[in-house]
Amino acid sequence: MQTVTISQKEYNELLDKKLRYEYLHQIIEGDIFSPPQSKDIEEVISSFKATGLYNQRFIDSLKKGLKRSSYFK
Repeated sequence: MQTVTISQKEYNELLDKKLRYEYLHQIIEGDIFSPPQSKDIEEVISSFKATGLYNQRFIDSLKKGLKRSSYFK
């Protein structure tokens, strides 16, 4: 085994990248492409609104997209 010396800054950057990769890997392992639990557009929209994380413009865009989706027809 060889010893490699790197600066604290490089170490912190590598650690940050590793943690980001692990986080992304955990998300991908989950079932992120599963269909919504409900086929009711209004129920999905109200769930998004209830989180308080999304502005009205996003909600309107989401609603428009869901209405065009064949899954919700």
